[in-house]
Amino acid sequence: MTTLTPTSNPGASVPAAPQVPAGLPDPAALARLAGAFFSALPGKPADHAPELAPALAVAGNPAPAGSPLAGPGGTGTGVPGAAIPQGKVPGANLAPAAPTHVLSLGNRVPALLPSAAAQNGLPDTVTTVAPALESRFGGAALGVPPVADASPRAGQAASAYYFLDTAGLASRSGPGSLEHIALPDASGVPRLVPQGVGHGDALPWAAAPSGAPFDVHAVRRDFPILQERVNGRPLVWFDNAATTHKPRQVIERISHFYAHENSNIHRAAHALAARATDAYEAARSKVQRFIGAGSPDEIIFVRGATEAINLIARTWGVSNVGEGDEIIVSHLEHHANIVPWQQLAAQVGARLRVIPVDDSGQVRLDEYRRLLNHRTRIVAVTQVSNALGTVVPVREIVELAHRAGARALVDGAQSVSHMRVDVQAIDADFFVFSGHKIFGPTGIGVVYGKREVLEHMPPWQGGGNMIADVTFERTEFQPPPNRFEAGTGNIADAVGLGAALDYVERVGIDKIARYEHDLLEYATRLLAPVPGVRLIGTARDKASVLSFVLKGYETEEIGRALNEEGIAVRSGHHCAQPILRRFGVEATVRPSLAFYNTADEVDHFISVIRRLAGRR
Repeated sequence: MTTLTPTSNPGASVPAAPQVPAGLPDPAALARLAGAFFSALPGKPADHAPELAPALAVAGNPAPAGSPLAGPGGTGTGVPGAAIPQGKVPGANLAPAAPTHVLSLGNRVPALLPSAAAQNGLPDTVTTVAPALESRFGGAALGVPPVADASPRAGQAASAYYFLDTAGLASRSGPGSLEHIALPDASGVPRLVPQGVGHGDALPWAAAPSGAPFDVHAVRRDFPILQERVNGRPLVWFDNAATTHKPRQVIERISHFYAHENSNIHRAAHALAARATDAYEAARSKVQRFIGAGSPDEIIFVRGATEAINLIARTWGVSNVGEGDEIIVSHLEHHANIVPWQQLAAQVGARLRVIPVDDSGQVRLDEYRRLLNHRTRIVAVTQVSNALGTVVPVREIVELAHRAGARALVDGAQSVSHMRVDVQAIDADFFVFSGHKIFGPTGIGVVYGKREVLEHMPPWQGGGNMIADVTFERTEFQPPPNRFEAGTGNIADAVGLGAALDYVERVGIDKIARYEHDLLEYATRLLAPVPGVRLIGTARDKASVLSFVLKGYETEEIGRALNEEGIAVRSGHHCAQPILRRFGVEATVRPSLAFYNTADEVDHFISVIRRLAGRR
């Protein structure tokens, strides 16, 4: 039988430890074994081990026996009465073995006294446990060298497509090397535009500043689903405002994660955990760079833009909005940017106020200025309307909100795939978007928040990952972003979102914006004159959304007729009923375009609408 013999420690009085039941090893021996294990981490010789940050608390960094800092989840062996290793001074070297926030150490004191007995008869202070801080360093904690590119394409030859090269430059050059896409004009006559067309000419996207023209057919080859056939016809996907399709690079990256990296994260005690953590945190950094945030710590992963807005309303909102305060939204908002604020207003006794729009569907800034006052706490507006395509002047809206002393939230679900976003230039306090609207997976989205705002927000959900220390008396939470990511997150799809952003950057968001702008203008010029068509939303600044009704038809009838031709559109209220009712309709047909759509697809769509119009 193995027994635990208490030892004395200068300056500390510790009660004798209980007898360890038969069959259990000596805890002090376990602590020594743990120390030996972590002194030689994988991939490094033993003499380099001190340079690495150990992932777990070990006996090499003890607190004096009897100290309230000695386990569980703290420093030292966590074994009352265990001898201090040679060379260690009692009362010194109290820093935790992993970078647990020092302020959280005091919270452990209530949990240590009295010492509760577990089912195995041992007090809970006998066992050493890992610190609660969730490491975000992944492979660095194990000495695993960083992987430059974890994608399955790493090491392969450069892509034949200019936008997939390492530097994102043209890999093929010269006249005719890449197809120049020519949109027909309103009369249907094709116009072949040579490379070098200026901004004032018909097709400014045909020649990007880099000199590489945009090749829509090269892009389309990267999207497997575009080869599908519906009702015997090639799929035409004009439902991009609902969700976008995924390029092969995103699909393969997610598959690679599950085949080679699948693990829970922030617990880098083994290689797969390190790989998964590195991939997840790399995705966070990619989001930060893509939207121009100041730090990865300002990026929180959630399920989507809807959950993102709910998180802000339930945390910042509950803490900062009270009775008599006011919340401002615009008439253009998706239900996801209306309902959470309605719920908050009802809960705390606040008032929801609405920025009206003009007859084109653009917000009225003059009326907005009148709404702002000292009671305004937050202004929450979309950057692009999902129902009308209106591009909202968010920078001016945010600036006016700040002048009134209010915070500002921008819903970027419909903007990030169509235009360059810089959250610091906008100066938004919060910015949210969904991964599946920018060629990434469903079930993953982003909250950006200014660091100084996030640090004063309480968490929304409780559980693992978001805690620094837990006792039965109180809990101390992690700093952002971990504070807002309770439980196991959508790790693989966060990695997939990172791959989607890589893809968009390689194509070039500015090239995408120019191409889509001209494709939208072309479609609008053809659709507007069709007899019986009424366009809903005609603002001067629009992204790639057309919304319309056709006299004599229910919107569902038009959707079915288009589907018979393989054309996918959305028909209904688009989760934006207030703005449709502003224009006297309950539903519209909404084709929405992306950078993989073509002029030929637009022509096919227009031919069906003309045929329907001719029947009634």
